[in-house]
Amino acid sequence: MTAESTFFRDIALVFVAALAGGWLAQAARQPLFVGYIIGGLLISPFTPGPAIRDVATFELFAQIGVVLLMFSIGIEFSLHEMTRIGAPVLLGAPAAMALIVALTTLSGVLFGWRLVEGAAAGIVISVASTMVVAKLLLDRGEINAPHARLAVGTLLMEDLLVVVLIVLLPVLAGSESGRASSVGVALGRAALVLVPFFYLANRVVPRALARVARRRNPEMFVLVAMAIGIGTAALSSSLGLSLALGAFLAGLIISESEFTHEVLARLLPMRDVFGALFFVSLGTLIRPADLVENLPLLLGLLGLIVVGKFGVRTLVLRFFRYQWPTAALVSIHMAQTGEFSFVLAQVARGAGVLNDTTYHALLAASLLSILITTVLADLAHRLIDEPAPSEVPLRETVEPNRVLICGFGRVGGTIGEALEAFNVAYNVIDLDFPTIEALRQRGIPSTFGDAGSQPVLRSAGAAGARLAVVAIPDFERTRQAVRAIRELNPNVSILARSSHPDQRVSLIEAGATEVIQPEFEAAQTLIRHSLEALGIPHSELKNYMQQQREVEYLGSSFAMLPADLHLLKTKTVLIGRGRFDDASLRRARLRERAGVWVLSVRRGDGTEILDPTADTILRAGDEVTILGLPDQIALFESLNRESPRGSGQRMRPE
Repeated sequence: MTAESTFFRDIALVFVAALAGGWLAQAARQPLFVGYIIGGLLISPFTPGPAIRDVATFELFAQIGVVLLMFSIGIEFSLHEMTRIGAPVLLGAPAAMALIVALTTLSGVLFGWRLVEGAAAGIVISVASTMVVAKLLLDRGEINAPHARLAVGTLLMEDLLVVVLIVLLPVLAGSESGRASSVGVALGRAALVLVPFFYLANRVVPRALARVARRRNPEMFVLVAMAIGIGTAALSSSLGLSLALGAFLAGLIISESEFTHEVLARLLPMRDVFGALFFVSLGTLIRPADLVENLPLLLGLLGLIVVGKFGVRTLVLRFFRYQWPTAALVSIHMAQTGEFSFVLAQVARGAGVLNDTTYHALLAASLLSILITTVLADLAHRLIDEPAPSEVPLRETVEPNRVLICGFGRVGGTIGEALEAFNVAYNVIDLDFPTIEALRQRGIPSTFGDAGSQPVLRSAGAAGARLAVVAIPDFERTRQAVRAIRELNPNVSILARSSHPDQRVSLIEAGATEVIQPEFEAAQTLIRHSLEALGIPHSELKNYMQQQREVEYLGSSFAMLPADLHLLKTKTVLIGRGRFDDASLRRARLRERAGVWVLSVRRGDGTEILDPTADTILRAGDEVTILGLPDQIALFESLNRESPRGSGQRMRPE
C-alpha cells in the first residue's frame, strides 16, 4: 500500500471511529469528546482490530485541533477579564502545582520510588488539560462564566510554567550541570512573545482587520484571521513555548477587535473537526494491558490525580477567599492531567528519571482521570443545580404562564420584579453564579449556564415555557440563545433585546417573535414628554408615535405598514447622478440630512431590497421608496438633484 493510500485509509478510519464513539457518548449523555477517546481506543495499535498505521502524520492533525480550539477560546475571552483575575492565577497556579509535586513525592515513598522519581511523577501530573476543561465548559455553554475564566486562566498559567518544568526535569536527573540557569532563558523567550503581544492586541491587529473587512471579501478576512492564529502559535512554539499558549494569545488579539463574532462563526466548524482528531489521538495511546498490570500503582496514581489534585486546588482557592461551591467546581474540572503531561512524561523518561513501568502507568492513569473528571464534573453541576428544600417557593404562582428569562441583569431583573408583582412564575438562566445563588435563596428556579446551550435550556425548562425573554446585552449571544430556544420550543413567544436596528432582521430570522430596542423605547418616552410639555394635542401625539413605532418595528415588512399615514407620507424617488449616486445609506446619512426612512430600493434590473441595511449602495437609476413628513420628502428630493458641495462630484462609498 502506498504512503498516500495509507494516509487516506487512516483518516477515514479516524472519522469512522470518532462518529461511532460520538454516537455512543451521545446515547450515554456524555460529552462527545469522551466518545472520541473511546473511538481512538478501538483503532489503537494496542487493541485488536483495524488500527491506524501512520501515527506521526495523524498526531500532526491532532496538534491542529489543539491550535484551533485554543484560538477560539482566546477569541471568546476578554483580555480585561483575564487580567482582573490576578493573584489566584498568577500565584495560585504555581502554588497548587508545587503542593501537588510535594504530595506526590511523599506518596512515592509508598511505591518504593526515589525522591527524584516521585518529584518527576508529581511534575507530570501537576498540569491539567486545557483542551479537556475547555471542551467541558464549551459543551455546557459555560465558557463565559466566572468559574470558567478562573479555570482556563489557571490552566494557561500552567502551560507557561511547563517551559520551566521541561527545563527542570533533566536537572533532577543530574544529567546537565548548570541547566537551572536555563530557566531564566526560557522566561526571556516567553517575554519575547508576551511583550509585543500587548502592543499588537491594542494597536496593529484591530486596524489590519478593519482594512481587510472594508474590502468586503469574507475569504480574505478569514485567511488573515487564521494567519494571525497559526502564525502566533508557530512563533510561540519556535521560542520553546507551547502551541496552545500561542494560539490562545492570538485569540485574545482578535477578541480586542470588533470582528470577534465573524471570526468565531467561521472558525467553529474547523475547530470541531480537528478537535475530534485530537481526542481520538488520545485514545490511541491507551494500552489496555497497563490497566491490568501493576494495578496498585495505577490506582495509587489515579488517586493522586483525582483526589489529591482536587483537594489541593480547593484549599488554594479557599485561601484566595473563593466560596466553597466555586472552589470545588473549578477544582473538579482540573482533577485530571493534560496533554502536556504526556510531553513531560516523555522528557522525564528520556532523562532517565522515570522507568518504563511508571511511564506507562502514568499514561493510563492520565487518560482514566480525564474520563472520571467528566463524570464528576457532571455530578457536581447536578448537585449545584438542585435546589435545597428551603429554596422551594413559599407562595403560589401562575404555573401555566411560566416565563424563561435569559440574563438577569438590570433589564432581566426589572422584568422579574414585574412578573413577581403579578404572581407569574419564571425561571432564570444566567452566567453569574452569585446571582443564581441569590435567586435560589428567594425560591426562584435558576440555572447556571449560557442560554445559547440547549442542555442549559432543557435544564431550565425552556421546552415547556410559554414566553421567553432574552435580555442578554451581547448581540451574538442573544442570537444564539434565540435560535436555540426556537429549536427546542417551536411554539414559544420570544422577546429579544437588540441595541441597533440592523440587528432586528437577524434576530427575527433566528426565531424571535418581537425585538425590542431600548434606545428607541427611550426616545419614544422623551418624545412623548417633550411634545406633551409643548401642548401638542394628545390625539395627534398618539397618532404620530404609533406611526413612528410601526415604521421602526415593521420596516422590514413594508406591506404591513398602514395605508393611511396622517402625518408621515411615502413616496418613490428616482436616484439621479448626483449627491447620493454610489453612496451607501450609512454614508448618505438620509435620516440625519433629510429625516426620511428608506423602506425599499428597487434596482434597474427589477431586483427589490426590502428594509435595506446601512451598507446598501444607492446607484443612479434606483427607485427608492422613502417615508417622512412632506417637508422632509421635499428636502430629500432637493438633495437628490444636487452634487455634493456643488462640486459636481458624486459621493463615493467608504
